[in-house]
Amino acid sequence: MARVLVVDDDASLRRILEYNLAQEGYAVATAASGEEALERLEKASFDLVVTDIKMPGMDGMDLLRRIKAESPETQVIVITAFGTIEMAVEAMKAGAAEYITKPFNRDELKLAVRKALRIRNLEAENVRLRQEVRRSEGVDRIVGDSPAMQAVYRLIEKVADSDASVLITGESGTGKELVARAIHRQSRRADRPFVAVNCAAIPRELLESELFGHRKGAFTGAIRDKKGRFEEAAGGTIFLDEIGEMPLDLQPKILRALQEREITPVGSNEVIRVDARVVAATNRDLEAEIEEGRFREDLYYRLAVVPIHMPSLRERPEDVPLLVAHFLKKLAPGKTIRVTPEALEALQRYPWKGNVRELENTIERLLVLRDSDTIELEDLPEKIRAPDQDPGQAGGFSFTLPPEGISLEEVERAVIEEALRRTGWNQSRAARLLRIPRHILLYRMEKFGVPRRKAG
Repeated sequence: MARVLVVDDDASLRRILEYNLAQEGYAVATAASGEEALERLEKASFDLVVTDIKMPGMDGMDLLRRIKAESPETQVIVITAFGTIEMAVEAMKAGAAEYITKPFNRDELKLAVRKALRIRNLEAENVRLRQEVRRSEGVDRIVGDSPAMQAVYRLIEKVADSDASVLITGESGTGKELVARAIHRQSRRADRPFVAVNCAAIPRELLESELFGHRKGAFTGAIRDKKGRFEEAAGGTIFLDEIGEMPLDLQPKILRALQEREITPVGSNEVIRVDARVVAATNRDLEAEIEEGRFREDLYYRLAVVPIHMPSLRERPEDVPLLVAHFLKKLAPGKTIRVTPEALEALQRYPWKGNVRELENTIERLLVLRDSDTIELEDLPEKIRAPDQDPGQAGGFSFTLPPEGISLEEVERAVIEEALRRTGWNQSRAARLLRIPRHILLYRMEKFGVPRRKAG
């Protein structure tokens, strides 16, 4: 049932409008002034407001502008006296869905209300469809249906429409940029730019200029003013990839851009306001970098308002068949390439130290070298057909309780060492794998004499 608010200082006209609209099945409320209407709108939502133009105090035009500024989805019909059509035209330009001139009959009112509500329904459906398309475009480019990836999808959906900074962690090749793009596509900033910056690929002496821009003459070669990436991302999202490679002396300026939303181009004292949502990514253990003085703790916490961890392919082997099918379709469009169960099992068993990127490269190589439309076990590289079965390297882990028993502390130490091996001795990821806080892991490593770095 549509909710309609009738606003008019004429009590008799208010009652007539209320009666006629209620007869049509609408839920109707009334207000005697623009001020009273705003109070009602603060307490409850309405699909449609029908308001007179001429009222003492706040008139209908001011009310229309306030409604459209604060609740643009609410439709407004204005009532204007005969001979003031120019006012009605102005109202339409300000966002009114329809206008009615006095005197009017019941049929005119019904038609205007139906038209306005139809517009509202169409706009609401359009918004819903756009959100669905963005959601689909965002996560559909990330392949995986494992519990670990489902957790990632849930985080993307929750964080997308906020302006909170996001820090995406994970090994190289896991698809961190895909997550950043998915967040952007599902956000209200989706129609604005997505600007990606690889902090490791830009020489440190040029990185500040690249991010914040520069003024002509700021340094040798600065022959004209140049906008920085933060300005290019105005209204949208800036993705700072490999943020762990950010020089320490530049980190305070990134922190200021995050906290104050202000930047200063190189060679200028001008402060420029910037509105760009920051998403960062790293394959480094930033907590360890903080401990060793290579990364600012305050910047870390400002970036990691919402942390998202991309699991390695070793942590989600059940996604390998989906990824194989995806890459076959991507790299051999229009062709039907079959992978035998034995070959697929070997692909799932392999540890994939290069993660999804390594898997894609392997599939591409198999397609180039294949002799038929069937990929068999013997077609796979030797290292995949018969990988090193050392559990610390291949990701396997087994345990048999000996008849004579075993110390629980020995078991706990073995589990901690296995988690560290699986994550390349990355303590933060190992802690997540063991489902304990990092400081607890560090305490137990010290307790059992487990070194913080892999020997050799």
